[in-house]
Amino acid sequence: MTLTIRQAAAADDDAIWAILKPAIESGEFFTADPAGGRAGGFDYWRGPGAVNFVAELEGRIVGTYYVKPNQNAKGNAGHVCNAGYCTSPEARGHGVAQAMLSHSLEEAKRRGFRAMQYNFVVSTNTRAIDTWTRAGFETVGRLPLAFHHPREGYVDALVMFRPL
Repeated sequence: MTLTIRQAAAADDDAIWAILKPAIESGEFFTADPAGGRAGGFDYWRGPGAVNFVAELEGRIVGTYYVKPNQNAKGNAGHVCNAGYCTSPEARGHGVAQAMLSHSLEEAKRRGFRAMQYNFVVSTNTRAIDTWTRAGFETVGRLPLAFHHPREGYVDALVMFRPL
């Protein structure tokens, strides 16, 4: 199967929302308001400075990610990037998340970033944590009970970091 990753275009919005909607509305992974709808979801996914990408498997969009400055791009921490990823259920087991991660690391370097930091990784998202750890990210902080998971109650959030 052919996987292609490219910068998102306005024509991709419906496909991107189809991927983001169940993940955001589940309340399990992201800090976006689960009841915020499409506008709230895109406000979250397209925060200041964010550049969106899509992953296409055989021509069908099955994943999306963003890269953006983790802090003020013109400030003294503007060299650190932040990213977020989301895949459709059909993408599982096809290497889409791993491919988006690899692409985002290269894209961040290409844009001049020197490191990538995930500020708020929900501790119950073990599949993502395992993927990022294998890619060289370290957990550099733990925020006790910082995330209210809809089924697990209050759980920790992790701060993960990797130099580029």
